[in-house]
Amino acid sequence: AKEDTVCYYGNRGSAEPIRLNPGIYGLSNSLLETPWRKLQHGKRLFTSVVNQTLPCDGLVHDLLNVLNNEELNTPDPAQESQGEGYSSPMLRALSSVCVRSPHYGTRTNTIILIDASGNVTFTERTMLNCDVSQWSTSSFQFKIQD
Repeated sequence: AKEDTVCYYGNRGSAEPIRLNPGIYGLSNSLLETPWRKLQHGKRLFTSVVNQTLPCDGLVHDLLNVLNNEELNTPDPAQESQGEGYSSPMLRALSSVCVRSPHYGTRTNTIILIDASGNVTFTERTMLNCDVSQWSTSSFQFKIQD
């Protein structure tokens, strides 16, 4: 039987790719599984969505809602210790899954779904002109070749 392998590799931490066991992992603007409250909150929201039986378009819709969650996750001592030098208002803004601040924040969301038959749905939602009311969404479907 064919076994799938997923690895994590970043520009910080281990110099070699890290093989991941099956499961749900969280990644934000730090190392994999950094114990930030926003990351833990995002994982809970994600898990709630993927544990439902949804059609592909419903799954994409609900996952985009997860990625655009602006609920503040403060106080967060782990994030605060890594954010020395940032103002309290900026640390608060950075505590949400989706960051919205005047000069920094979330501008693109990407969802990649792959089913058991190798069908891929790639959806990307990008903010236009730094305006949170204007977005462009592109979606592509294709099949992974053996």
